Amino acid sequence: MDYRLNKKNVQMVLKKRYLKKDVNGTVIETVDDLFHRVAKCVAEADKIYDKSANILEIENKFYILMSSLDFLPNSPTLMNAGKKHQQLSACFVLPIEDSMDSIFETLKNTAMIHKLGGGTGFSFSNLRPKNDIVNTTNGVSSGPVSFMQVFDAATEAIKQGGVRRGANMGILKIDHPDILDFITCKESNSSLNNFNISVAITEKFMQALKHDEYYGLYNPKNGKLIKKLNAKKVFDKIVAQAWKNGEPGIIFIDRINNKNTIPALGKIEATNPCGEQPLLPYESCNLGSINVSNFIKNNEIDWNRLESVIIDSIHFLDNIIDINKYPMKEIKEMTISNRKIGLGIMGWADLLISLGIPYGSEKSIILARKLMSFIQLKSHESSEKLASIRGVFPNFKHSIYAKLKPMRNATTTTIAPTGTISMIASASSGIEPIFSVVYKRKNCLDNEDIFEINQQFEKIAKDNGFYSIEILNEIAEKGSIQKIKNIPERIKNIFVTAHDIDPKSHIKMQATFQMFTDNAISKTVNFPNYATKKDIEKAYVYSYEMGCKGITVYRDKSRHTQVLNIIGKINNKKDLHEIKPRIRPKKTNGYTISMNTGCGNMYVTINEDKIGICEVFTQLGKSGGCTSSQSEAISRLVSLALRSGITKTAIIKQLIGIRCPIPALSKGGTVLSCADAVAKALITYEKDNKIMLSIEKSYEQNIPEIKNIKNEYKNFSDICPQCKECGEMLTFSEGCVICKNCGYSVCT
Repeated sequence: MDYRLNKKNVQMVLKKRYLKKDVNGTVIETVDDLFHRVAKCVAEADKIYDKSANILEIENKFYILMSSLDFLPNSPTLMNAGKKHQQLSACFVLPIEDSMDSIFETLKNTAMIHKLGGGTGFSFSNLRPKNDIVNTTNGVSSGPVSFMQVFDAATEAIKQGGVRRGANMGILKIDHPDILDFITCKESNSSLNNFNISVAITEKFMQALKHDEYYGLYNPKNGKLIKKLNAKKVFDKIVAQAWKNGEPGIIFIDRINNKNTIPALGKIEATNPCGEQPLLPYESCNLGSINVSNFIKNNEIDWNRLESVIIDSIHFLDNIIDINKYPMKEIKEMTISNRKIGLGIMGWADLLISLGIPYGSEKSIILARKLMSFIQLKSHESSEKLASIRGVFPNFKHSIYAKLKPMRNATTTTIAPTGTISMIASASSGIEPIFSVVYKRKNCLDNEDIFEINQQFEKIAKDNGFYSIEILNEIAEKGSIQKIKNIPERIKNIFVTAHDIDPKSHIKMQATFQMFTDNAISKTVNFPNYATKKDIEKAYVYSYEMGCKGITVYRDKSRHTQVLNIIGKINNKKDLHEIKPRIRPKKTNGYTISMNTGCGNMYVTINEDKIGICEVFTQLGKSGGCTSSQSEAISRLVSLALRSGITKTAIIKQLIGIRCPIPALSKGGTVLSCADAVAKALITYEKDNKIMLSIEKSYEQNIPEIKNIKNEYKNFSDICPQCKECGEMLTFSEGCVICKNCGYSVCT
């Protein structure tokens, strides 16, 4: 059977993550074997309800369901079904209460889940705030963020089943006293890398925001009001951080609980790592996705075949609950009691392209409503039918369905991101638009780059006679086909990418699918690099107004590493990644800063274009010589980096602290070298940059002579310049700067 898995990239992912291996790590099964292994394992659950069930027939049905690539379950099922551990669920939420016993018991349970391939979500909202008194020890609490760091470190040490890194979601309510620390806890791109974070925003906060009012922060230990904050200022802080690097996301926690299908069991406080699966404490959920691009017949959706696949998929996912080997008895009890499953879709963008419908158009919104309402209806009908055969879920009497209809599952639908399973199916991810016609994907398994060309575009380009390596190069450089002359307009209209689509259309699509989804949606609202904080703010507010349960935004290149990247150029022999700087406009604006260096006065000119800082020029008081040429080289490379999308912070971090043998002092502090001077000029230019606070010191007067450093520094080892004679580090001793290796002295 042709699985359409001949792509080298897909084969690599299958071998590394999914295919069974022997004790030596050698792959011992084919893709066909994998589907048979999973189908056989999942079909076994039917024996529980019907001893005479034809298991071979059910196994064959499940095998066809997967091998046709009409449906694929979440990764843990593909990896673990039919194996020793057989942990098949992707999503878990664990409770964290305000005690050391609870915190570290949860940490232990997290390790067990990660080891077996699951992802975990937590609400840290029940932990007392930082510096709160701990009665048992008379000490003070270190607060939620410090314990998140503990969980992050533990996750780093555990590799999921040998093939996946652990993933966590950390959530804190907007009214927790440590909310400001939480909002900025991932300000550095090196912090909490095993966590996604989201702020749980309440209806009360949104009303305070709407009316520009203050709202209260409450100690979760005793409910005591700690203080009040201006809602707009807190919201602005969330927006600023999301603009900076995409986090935190936000979830509308009251809206989630209003849609909770089992409200009598308690409140939902957290979600899985990607945010699409809100869960009660100790719940788990197994997910699966239908590749809707496979259901086109006569230029429309084949609704009859789709219904058949929905029925089989709900049967498949319900079976997993019974054959699953749970990591904890509490999780087993809660999961079996509620029997939540999440059937979603992938290939949505592919479906639209095949039907000639632009993503984000009114026609696409109408089709989204029709498609997802159909899936929701048929999944509920399938669950009802299973309930008539197998019985309702144990907590059914506590659910919203108790007086409506019998249900086998408390929830049936979820829109997941589908990462690698969409790669296996050669389908677009979830309900996302295509990222680019030509793009580079960061493979998280081994940090390698995977280069891909959209298959539909490749076929259409060849069929219409405009396919060429030159066209692909141009697309790769521009990241979009919208401004490429040789491509017909009708094709441009349907091959819109994530960055061609305006944020409102992204959100409208998410909101439409959310209307007919029991759980939630994993969806990213993409912004170009030049998007403003106001743009992010508008998106957050619009998502609330449109009825979304949460929102995640990402501004292109706001992180040093991202999963999908537009590439620069490709050629006939191999794929290349080339970052191309934006063109310098004829007119720029800026000003010149005078910096005192050991080589003399340096004049640093910083200019901006419409996007931001775009160039740096340097001029030393002394003309000519090696020093001047080096400072010019630094400024040229900095300018090139700025116009290529490298952040100011990244450039500053590379230059700051570089030392030469002759540092100098000025009102701004110590200037260690010409490179250091450029970094500090950038800091001075960007007064709101927080890095400035940690590296600049105030001096009352300009002291150019290096020998006077002793008046400002008691310990010259803080500066540690190098000896210009031998290269060893200089030290402050005997009232001067000297080299103890060769005897060089600044004072002589």
